[in-house]
Amino acid sequence: MKYNRKLKAFASGVVDRFFQRPTLSPVPERVRLDGKVCLVTGANRGLGKAVAVDLAKRGAEVLMACRGGHPAAGEDVRRLAGSDAVDMLRVDLADLDSVHALCDGLERERRTVDILVLNAGVMPAKARRSAQGYELMFAVHFLANRVLIDRLLADGVVRPGGRGGEIPRIVFIVSETHRAAESIDFGSFGAFADYGLRDGLKYYALSKLHLCTYAQELSRRLNPEGDVRIAVNSLCPGAVDSDLMREAPWWLKPLLHPAKRLLFAAPRKAAAPVTHACCAEDLGRRSGVYLHLMREKEMSAPAMDAAAGARLWRESAALLARHPRPGEEGVRGFAAGESE
Repeated sequence: MKYNRKLKAFASGVVDRFFQRPTLSPVPERVRLDGKVCLVTGANRGLGKAVAVDLAKRGAEVLMACRGGHPAAGEDVRRLAGSDAVDMLRVDLADLDSVHALCDGLERERRTVDILVLNAGVMPAKARRSAQGYELMFAVHFLANRVLIDRLLADGVVRPGGRGGEIPRIVFIVSETHRAAESIDFGSFGAFADYGLRDGLKYYALSKLHLCTYAQELSRRLNPEGDVRIAVNSLCPGAVDSDLMREAPWWLKPLLHPAKRLLFAAPRKAAAPVTHACCAEDLGRRSGVYLHLMREKEMSAPAMDAAAGARLWRESAALLARHPRPGEEGVRGFAAGESE
């Protein structure tokens, strides 16, 4: 029964693409981002690359944060966007030391980021460990993003606005599959889980529940009393024809590839809700919003649970204290952070 529910949650991204009626309109091309700096993780392929192209076309300076060895991706984005304001930054989100190195570089160069798009994702065929020994999806989808945001806020790379100032945006790419995870098991929080092909979707859904719960807690902490200083919003783009399932077993790929072309959205089309979260005027004044495709809705009850969010915050801070920033005793928290 639980496995069927996970398949149902995963399939909803395909079904909703064809049958869900949008309530939001695409952001017109005339809406510009001139003078803005946008950092997009996992921007070398798929959805992330399509988002990078769209933001660069709108006049933003785009920082493509992805693993090394993809210089052609940056050239493609520059060519497709007709913009030279595109830089590639190296980061391996499966290694927290690499995340710190990225942040060190941004701090050293005194960069500021106006729009942060947390897009990078993985779906291994079987359990793998990150550089620090965590389950790979838990590390990439959740832990790396927590470290990245802690550092960018603490270092002043992302600066809270409001009261007449520019309000930065943090955009999480999550997934409707978070609904397939019942709740976070804090008794085994952070423990490595060894799984095979059959249970991969279970742990993917759980990693997305971690991310959704964190996004809501971050929004609450950054914007107390509803005074939006940083707009923290999330979205599921639906099923995207990308390389996310590139580790699928060889016997499944002959079926998977034609199915993806037929049923999944091309990255350029799937980018519409991401563009909305980055550019729509109202989402620069609101926080804690969740979009599924081009409709606004609520996340699952476990993801919206404030008590679970506060506990996730505490437990992850304790976990990350074991992995200090190289050269320092601990990970610095930002002003809203370690008060509990």
